[in-house]
Amino acid sequence: MAQKLVPEAKQGLARFKNEVAGALGVPFTDYNGNLTSRQCGSVGGEMVKRMVQQYEQGLK
Repeated sequence: MAQKLVPEAKQGLARFKNEVAGALGVPFTDYNGNLTSRQCGSVGGEMVKRMVQQYEQGLK
């Protein structure tokens, strides 16, 4: 596995994931085996969308 450039990023991404999941109404917990692929994918897709928007705003 590749070396992480910013080890603290893992906790930040976990908080971000929970924030997005809450906004979408997806019940994320420590165990997410009961969630569908669609639910998990919607959270991941929204995370990427928001990260891209934030990056684009930083370019302006």
